[in-house]
Amino acid sequence: MASKSMRTFLQAMCLVASLSMAISDNYDDEIEVGFGHNYFNEIPDEDQPEDETPTPSPEPCKNTAFTKWDKLFTMLENSQMKENMLLQYTDDIIKVELQNLRGEMIQFVAQYGGSCASAVESSVRRAGTQAESRLQNALDRAREVSADRYEQHDAVLQQLLAVSVNQAAQLDRLEKGCLKSGAFKNIQTRHLMQDVTENGGKLEKSLETISSELQSIREQMSLYTRSAFANKLPSGCDTGLLFPTRSSTAHAEVSPQGLFRTNAVTICLWVKPTQVFNKTILFSYSTTGNAYELQLVLSGQSASFTVDGESHLVEASIAVQEGQWGHLCASWSSQQGLASLWVNGQQAASSPGVAEGHELRSKGSILLGQEYGRHYKHLSTPDTFDAELAFTGKMTGVNMWDRVLDPKEISQQARLDGAACGNRGNVVAWGVSDIQPKEGVKLLY
Repeated sequence: MASKSMRTFLQAMCLVASLSMAISDNYDDEIEVGFGHNYFNEIPDEDQPEDETPTPSPEPCKNTAFTKWDKLFTMLENSQMKENMLLQYTDDIIKVELQNLRGEMIQFVAQYGGSCASAVESSVRRAGTQAESRLQNALDRAREVSADRYEQHDAVLQQLLAVSVNQAAQLDRLEKGCLKSGAFKNIQTRHLMQDVTENGGKLEKSLETISSELQSIREQMSLYTRSAFANKLPSGCDTGLLFPTRSSTAHAEVSPQGLFRTNAVTICLWVKPTQVFNKTILFSYSTTGNAYELQLVLSGQSASFTVDGESHLVEASIAVQEGQWGHLCASWSSQQGLASLWVNGQQAASSPGVAEGHELRSKGSILLGQEYGRHYKHLSTPDTFDAELAFTGKMTGVNMWDRVLDPKEISQQARLDGAACGNRGNVVAWGVSDIQPKEGVKLLY
């Protein structure tokens, strides 16, 4: 259909060109136009009424002579008119042909579009199946290669053990030969020394090969250890809390082990912050009379412990790092108001006179990752907290005692590879006390 339209268009263009050439040939100075000699407006005699006398007919208009330019303009107007007619005819033909072509294309798409879509879908499905199969084959090969390498390493280690046993036996014989006297014993000793020297060269080469293999194994084990430790909770803890985002609602509520009224306290916990701003709440104990009875707060890399309000505090400058597990312990005694902060088992700060003579009230509420703030009067959980104070990261091993722990107990609590999670507090005991994650906080296992 497109070729037919093009052929029609070319024919029209050829016709226009030929007419233009014909007109240009007539644009000559010798053009003459013939007109009739006279133009008369006469009525024949038989058509005139009988009672009327014929009137003399007027003299006919004289024919005005046309100049050469008039003739030229007349022919130009005629040629322009013909050219416009041909162009209009050509445009109409092209429009009709394009409409026909559009109709045929729509019909073609309607007829074959469905089959093309199904073909594309099946091709994509086959490609996905093939890619999945290749990936599975690659994983199987990787497992096989890993198993072979472990077998080779095991064989090399067995060979090393056998060589070591052999060398030990030879050295034992050499030692016995040295302790005995006599020429025969000296000869035997020399033979033993020669065997040891020869086998020593072979052992040295074997040890070089084994050393390179062991270095490779050590690097792989280091990678495995770092990967496992990144997902492992510290100090033998089985569970933890994940605060995924800085939210105005995320927090965890802790129920103390019964009522308590004390003038001494120790709080310990493991924390792995994702990001810390100017003030981030880790632990908050509030009562109906005081929203800030106890608070353990992060500010950048620093940590502070407040008792009976922010005016009574002790602060450690470098306590935590983002993305790393750290252990914090805060202790306070009403006697002399001695407050201390411990970081990873070491005392980082201590200050006397902190809320001296103060006594902690009972029937309070403990929050992790937030504080009650202005809602402390009724200790009712508000719809939203202050998002700027929210904690993000992981937390585990939260324990609280109604006494001051000694340095040895605190250092045991801070052992990363230990089992301090089993040393639970008598006010808050991790793994025993009721801890309720709220609004997006997740419990880790």
